Amino acid sequence: MTPTDLFTPEDRRNIAARGMALATVVQQLDWFRSGFPFVRLQRPCTVEDGIVRLSPQEIDRFSALHDQAAHAGRVLKFVPASGAASRMFQSLLNLANRTEPLTPAAIADAADSGDVDCQQFRQLLANIEHFAFAADLRKVLARDGHTLDGIIHDGRYRELLAYLLTPQGLDYANLPKGLIQFHRYPDHSRTAFEEHLAEATVYAQDGTRTAHVHFTVSAEHRAAIEAYLQRVLPRYEQAGCRYDLTFSVQKPASDTIAVDAHNQPFRDAHGELVFRPGGHGALLENLHDLRGDLIFIKNIDNVVPDHRKAETYRYKKALCGYLVALQNALFQHQHHLRQESVTPAAIVDAMQFAREKLFLHLPEEVRHGEPATQRRFLLQQLHRPLRVCGVVKNTGEPGGGPFWVQGQDGSASLQLVESSQVHMQAAGQRAIWQAATHFNPVDLVCGVRDFAGKPFDLHQFTNPRTGFISIKSKDGKELRALELPGLWNGAMAAWHTIFVEVPLSTFNPVKTVYDLLRPEHRDG
Repeated sequence: MTPTDLFTPEDRRNIAARGMALATVVQQLDWFRSGFPFVRLQRPCTVEDGIVRLSPQEIDRFSALHDQAAHAGRVLKFVPASGAASRMFQSLLNLANRTEPLTPAAIADAADSGDVDCQQFRQLLANIEHFAFAADLRKVLARDGHTLDGIIHDGRYRELLAYLLTPQGLDYANLPKGLIQFHRYPDHSRTAFEEHLAEATVYAQDGTRTAHVHFTVSAEHRAAIEAYLQRVLPRYEQAGCRYDLTFSVQKPASDTIAVDAHNQPFRDAHGELVFRPGGHGALLENLHDLRGDLIFIKNIDNVVPDHRKAETYRYKKALCGYLVALQNALFQHQHHLRQESVTPAAIVDAMQFAREKLFLHLPEEVRHGEPATQRRFLLQQLHRPLRVCGVVKNTGEPGGGPFWVQGQDGSASLQLVESSQVHMQAAGQRAIWQAATHFNPVDLVCGVRDFAGKPFDLHQFTNPRTGFISIKSKDGKELRALELPGLWNGAMAAWHTIFVEVPLSTFNPVKTVYDLLRPEHRDG
């Protein structure tokens, strides 16, 4: 039996209706069977060995380059915003799903015995007034004749959780994270979406005073998100800035098939194939479709109140300006190399630029080869999208980081690597991982046009061998799910990659509701 024999005519019609090729689904089944190879870490990137540290003078100079590019309308802000807030409230959901009574005494006893969910819940109760959503919570409680103080005083914790998490009240467990009230201001509170609008006016605004922002959102919430943003836009347009807001959803064609424990296609109770979102790597399709020029990428939850944004703005502009300067030099070398009259000296200069500024590996046969060989190599290798990635000092946050990674041909390249990509039991690999000095905060600027101004076909620069397989469940049955190469990992593996150190103050993610109690998210 061939892999295609696993699919009925109805399966094939459904696959085609999703915009997928049958060959793509077959390839996904092959990945489940063979698994994905681990990357081979060579060494961590450090300052002066793969990570650039900018001087104050360089920051000012590159910021000016950013301002010129933004004024010319080259800049777009891209925010992956389809994530649900359920993970943010997982600890509270765990409590709400318990069958035992949630009385003050029970919570106190469990917390004192080391129950983390109960310990955190006591933290929420003690600090409820510090959350930006407290005012909205009071409103939904008052609508039904309750008060926040009264419901806490009486120990009606299950009711409190219902009003916070379910459609009975704010429904926060079912909303996208971008619609959660993050920060409180004197006359209003802001969601994460609004904080990104505020940021966009500073580094994504063009000469016509229009800020260009693209959000990727879930299909089920798109209408609500668009309506919400239209309601709040007037507040941010008061200073004269207008917004060009665009939206997209993850395409069904970028989903991946699920399989059972035997790597056979998983079927639901109706016998239909089950497909799952392919992870944030699927957003490469959305990024590609924008046909942009200079694109900032930043996660929806990495925002701070206005009084803490200055450092973020300073380094955002510097990253973009660094990319513009590098891109200008790259394009100039490509222009020279394309001339039939190119001189050997120009080829040597281009090789030095490729090695020292782009960190490209130059094989021995190229380094010591004829000028014609060197020219062919450079013309091929320089023609790639470019990304400048901010990295922060590693303080123990979970997630990936910058490494020198060994390729199949033995060469090393700069890559952002997640722990799931590393064989931690292999000799030396765990030690290299643990020696990392910097962390990936997902703070990058992308140059997605070539020297002729044409958008790259971003699909040509991915590494499909860097996906990930995880265990999920549906209808009470275990299934295996396939995630595509991550957007800033394997999906950009063949891009020119530059790491620039940025301060830790620019990295303030909100992964749980309790992160909102950190000083960086509190009122000024």
